[in-house]
Amino acid sequence: MDEIDAMFSDLLGEMDHLSQSLAEATVSSEMDATPQESSFSIGFNNLNESLNELEDHDLDALVADLESKSTDQQSPTHNGNSNPTGNETAPPAVYQESEPVVTFPVVTTQSSRAVKMNEPQTKADKIKVALDKLKEAKVKKLIIKVLMSDNSSKTLMVDERQTVRDVLDTLFEKTHCESSIEWSLYETNPDLQTERAFEDHECLVEPLSAWSRHSENKLYFLSTPQKYMMFTEPQIFYMWKKKKSSSDMNSQAKELLIKEHFGGSTTIVPNLEGVLYLKEDGKKVWKPRYFMLRASGIYYVPKGKTKSSTDLACFVRFEKVNVYTASSYKQKYRAPTDFCFLLKHPCIQKESPYIKILCCEDKHALLLWVNSIRIAKYGAALYKNYQAAVTRASALQIPCSAANKEKSNSATSLESPYPSS
Repeated sequence: MDEIDAMFSDLLGEMDHLSQSLAEATVSSEMDATPQESSFSIGFNNLNESLNELEDHDLDALVADLESKSTDQQSPTHNGNSNPTGNETAPPAVYQESEPVVTFPVVTTQSSRAVKMNEPQTKADKIKVALDKLKEAKVKKLIIKVLMSDNSSKTLMVDERQTVRDVLDTLFEKTHCESSIEWSLYETNPDLQTERAFEDHECLVEPLSAWSRHSENKLYFLSTPQKYMMFTEPQIFYMWKKKKSSSDMNSQAKELLIKEHFGGSTTIVPNLEGVLYLKEDGKKVWKPRYFMLRASGIYYVPKGKTKSSTDLACFVRFEKVNVYTASSYKQKYRAPTDFCFLLKHPCIQKESPYIKILCCEDKHALLLWVNSIRIAKYGAALYKNYQAAVTRASALQIPCSAANKEKSNSATSLESPYPSS
């Protein structure tokens, strides 16, 4: 009991330390970042540059939407809680709750009087109006730069209500590429040398708001064949011990496998286990341990113990962490191989002792672990994302040029969980 009390005290101390470090990072980022630069644009030096990159019709839509919201906010409310002084403050650089408002703008004849009086406006005038109104906006908005596989880019405005699925649909329209289930929005962090594809149900503004002011992080629009491999090739994850017999499974058997594991009230997680190399805190030392995947997290077998559930020790739980693939860790941290992944809180953007790093023997093991963790963490939401993507892809079959298709195929590998940026 004394040992349990000591372990529990250490755990509480670590949690308190992590909470304080995250709070300090949030406060410091708010103090040294102006609202214009940190709250409204991603991938640009400043907000003015990002507004200049918007296409004319997108800028018109933004101005019209902001003007309409400004008019709505100035009108008296039924509960008498309106602010007569009008002293609105700019939204901070963190995610905040939104009020129920209209969907992403469409320019109509009901634009505000201020816009009508100044028509026709130059792009500079529109940018000035947008800068002023963004400071007053109740709904958090970001202007983002999305990079393509051919080094071109698209500039979009997203707000906190839009999911990754919504942004992908917008990119399909702007790029005229095929609406395939494989396309992903994909973040890279050069400081940590990590990569992650956002899940379709995530609200994009929230994770992007965790990026620091001078972050070198990038956002990509890429084809990732591994995105829904757990549904197109479920036998890889649920019959991983039977490699030979699972390779030639027919479509009917795959459907039954999906129904068995995703069709019930709870998702059945792949019974994945095996030796992984664990990086020790603050050292370039890696020790092999036997890890086992469970619905709540990853567990390991302590020395001298058995694989019995009573002997397992918890390594990490999935509630507050995301899974990322890592690149070149063999060179950076002397990892046994270059097939590494890590688990961390999305607010951690620099090296930290609260990042859990694991190394796999080969590409196939990396594929299994990363995607099985996604199944355990997101469960039914992941299956709903897949079904929505299939429905959307069948409804919008937009032709894609052979050249672009070749590029996206050459930039990805079926063996790795995500493509290299």
